[in-house]
Amino acid sequence: MKLRKKWASTVGIAGLCAALAMPVYAAETETRPATHHHDFSISGFVDYAELQKSLKQMEASSKGAVQVDVAGQSFEGRDIYTARVGTGDKVILVQSEIHGNEKTGTVALLNLLKTLSGNSSQAKQIREEVTLVFMPMMNPDASEADKRRNSMTWADTVEAYPQLAGATPSWNYLDRGISQSYDYGANPGFDVNRDFNPDLDYVPEAADFPGASNLPGWFLTPESQTSRDVYKSLQAEFGKVDVFVDLHHQGMYYVGGTNDPVTLSLSAQFVPDPSTPEGAKYAEYADNYNYDFSRQLNVAAYNELQSYGNSKFTNISLYSQGLDLPGTALGSYALNGSGTVLFEVRGQTQSLGQKEKGQLVKSVERGLSAIVESVADGSVETLDPEEYEKIPLTSYSPAD
Repeated sequence: MKLRKKWASTVGIAGLCAALAMPVYAAETETRPATHHHDFSISGFVDYAELQKSLKQMEASSKGAVQVDVAGQSFEGRDIYTARVGTGDKVILVQSEIHGNEKTGTVALLNLLKTLSGNSSQAKQIREEVTLVFMPMMNPDASEADKRRNSMTWADTVEAYPQLAGATPSWNYLDRGISQSYDYGANPGFDVNRDFNPDLDYVPEAADFPGASNLPGWFLTPESQTSRDVYKSLQAEFGKVDVFVDLHHQGMYYVGGTNDPVTLSLSAQFVPDPSTPEGAKYAEYADNYNYDFSRQLNVAAYNELQSYGNSKFTNISLYSQGLDLPGTALGSYALNGSGTVLFEVRGQTQSLGQKEKGQLVKSVERGLSAIVESVADGSVETLDPEEYEKIPLTSYSPAD
């Protein structure tokens, strides 16, 4: 199945725009007012109402290939969706916009979903081998407000978890100052991507607060709970989630040793290997953890993007390594046995707006399509995981 060039280029904005003509998928909810807080236009990205319309249209037009479900609700009451395609026994879970100012992944997922649900022989072959579950815009409150964090306050948290009364608020909760051009003093919230725990049945305990970046999170937020619940349901159905991919944005960096601005960074490493002295605190997860498979998945994406020759698609770097972030979705799910891939595209909305949107979305599509295809046909298992170590590191400044 040689799909990479064909697949990643077949879905365009015109197809997505056509999808947006359908009726709203679910009733709109009353929400707290959000004020646009920077000067860069983001009108070219997908908002929540457009997401609903697009998912409804694709479910209807796919003739059963796409199954859209409401997996949970955000803090402000917006539905969080899953879109499922394929019936294979290899399971790939992909989520976007856990941070609401990181929007390219949602567009890429909708584009790929349209292609995967089509009638081409390639799409049909992939659907036979793989079950793909997409969670586009899994933090819709933050997306609508164009901010990193959700809209849940610490008072809301204590109301939901009375056992936390008197505890120091968690380190990932912000209720003061300006961050990424957004006023969290006026509108507090949690960084949802620090609210995960490798113990998927964890119940919050006051003794575990305020925590730290190198300690597990708590599943306080409805957004992280929804992701966890989807993950657990797939574990129950299939035995494991083979691959988990999280689609993010980052700052403006350079490919190490060059003057080339990074288009996209990748990573397979979010916690130290439980079988090593550095990862000894995760020893109970050692039998599940598969770092080599994660590296192979990243190599598949990297090789695909490098195949585009002298272009910005080859400006790919390796995200910071040596991390210990068990409170991230990637760290928690890696410890539960998933091969993991981080996508970090160039620039967030407060620093770039929708500038370079087309190229950045296409980079995600192409890298993700390579992962899906190589898992479907098994070729990912033939890749040398040590090739991962040859990907150039990210640099904060150009070489000159």
